[in-house]
Amino acid sequence: MADEPPAEFVEFVADRLPSMVEEARRLTGGSEQATGIATLVLSDIAIHWRRLMLRSRVAHTDAVREFAHRRLVLRTKQWRDDQIYPVEVHILRPVVQATRFPTSYAARKADVLASTVRAATAPFAEAAIAWADARHRAMVHRIVRTAITMVVLFAIFFSIFPGAQA
Repeated sequence: MADEPPAEFVEFVADRLPSMVEEARRLTGGSEQATGIATLVLSDIAIHWRRLMLRSRVAHTDAVREFAHRRLVLRTKQWRDDQIYPVEVHILRPVVQATRFPTSYAARKADVLASTVRAATAPFAEAAIAWADARHRAMVHRIVRTAITMVVLFAIFFSIFPGAQA
């Protein structure tokens, strides 16, 4: 895997992250963990990104969307299984809303001026986090596969040449 997420993955995250978090929030019953679940799903997608993009091109379907939905349902089910018991929250007294502080004329105009409007960095940050997690998991999988291959090769070697064990 590359160090940086590809532009297509960042665009995918920018397009689908809000709806994915909303769906995770719906599936978890409004839990605060919805963003974390969505990030785990993005990490799962990042691991399989090349394969999913190839399947989308060959089959002319949105394989990424289908995979994302399946992983979101699976991750939500895992989250539910990890819960010890359902938690109910009762607010004992009404929450007092803080009054908004008056802003200066310059601060009110800063939102309107094109030069001060910043591009949304949340999708890029989420994509980078998911891609880094996927890269780490891919590296661990590669190490485990290499270790298992070495053990199998040594077992085959010692079974073929029994005199080499001394």
